[in-house]
Amino acid sequence: MERKIVKKLNEWKNAGNRMPLILYGARQVGKTYTILSFGREHYKNTVYCNFEDSTEFAAIFERDLNPERIVKELAAKSGQTIFKGDTLLFFDEIQACERALTSLKYFCENAPEYHIIAAGSLLGIAVNREKYSFPVGKVDMMTLYPLDFEEFLWALGKEDLAQIIRHSFEFNSPLSLHATALDSYRTYLVTGGMPRALLEYIEKQDFNFVLAAQKNINDAYIADMAKYASPMETTRIMAAFASMPAQLAKDNHKFQYKIIKSGARAYEYEAPLDWLKASGVIIKCIKITEGKVPLTAYQETSSFKVYMTDTGLLCSKFGIPSNMVLVETHGLDGFKGALAENYVCSALATSGYTPFYWESQGRAEVDFVIQDPNGNIIPIEVKSADHVKAKSLAQFVGRYKTPYSIRISAKNFGFENAIKSVPLYAVFCI
Repeated sequence: MERKIVKKLNEWKNAGNRMPLILYGARQVGKTYTILSFGREHYKNTVYCNFEDSTEFAAIFERDLNPERIVKELAAKSGQTIFKGDTLLFFDEIQACERALTSLKYFCENAPEYHIIAAGSLLGIAVNREKYSFPVGKVDMMTLYPLDFEEFLWALGKEDLAQIIRHSFEFNSPLSLHATALDSYRTYLVTGGMPRALLEYIEKQDFNFVLAAQKNINDAYIADMAKYASPMETTRIMAAFASMPAQLAKDNHKFQYKIIKSGARAYEYEAPLDWLKASGVIIKCIKITEGKVPLTAYQETSSFKVYMTDTGLLCSKFGIPSNMVLVETHGLDGFKGALAENYVCSALATSGYTPFYWESQGRAEVDFVIQDPNGNIIPIEVKSADHVKAKSLAQFVGRYKTPYSIRISAKNFGFENAIKSVPLYAVFCI
């Protein structure tokens, strides 16, 4: 499966000021496969160190953090020659070896000629919990998300469809294959972008196998909770995670602690939510009070919505039958909007945006607000069907004089009254 992050990895490899790289991402999102494939394609050889599988790799870092000694012993352990600039050192599950994480600082300062990528599913949580030195300012960082819709099309051999979607987005011209693209979008909602689930779909074309793969991934997340958190933390993390369906099913998707359990308080569940966010399972979308630059200055952090990173895992967790998503049915009317919003939030995050939402004293609300690379504030409304009246969008534009707004729906491409119409399947183009 072709991944867009490979382009960024290649830019990192060729950068003159390259530092060791930490690749974040949820468990089973494809970090190990992507990095090993990148090493095979772009380096003479790859030395793979998995700190969960081998205590001997971890022991190499116990004596001291001298890069040259570490490299010699890694070469001996792996049975490979390590070439400066032409061998990829891959430290997988680095959260299991605190000393290896700290060593990245010394590789950056004293041996920058070695190319190192570290990965860890729960690295963020481990860093917050343990008492050791994180190499602040001495590492590059990237995040790998589930496959987005464009990568999904590539995996299905539909590169041409992805290309003409981008063309229609650029020129605001209607797409002749609109219905076909919407069908593929609905399939993506069910399969999601986790490589294992998508592979099951490609190989078997049977959603029962897709669902089984998704349940295994959700179970792996729960196992991680028990492995890396205390019993009390685990209980609260699982309770917050279990409340996701009810949180999204509300007309107002704002996160409410009382839905986790009666009498629940923010101070009890702030850390569990941060745990889920840092592990890549959820995305927090925080409310802003003003549509001005920079958006981060106008956050109201106590008000937020929570979405799952992957729509396939969301459908699996909700127990939504695949046919209800794939075929237009009224049985899902109450939840279609939430599912579309979740998809859009995940797509925006994957594209590098920090999504916010805006509310005006309960009288108007815009689903998402982003700040583009040029500093423009862009409001985004999401509609699951082709009903596209959006009074809140007009109110936001009128108040903050944004250059244009985006309306995401089941309608075809277009541009009218400073509103860019973007079909649901084309969010990856934003």
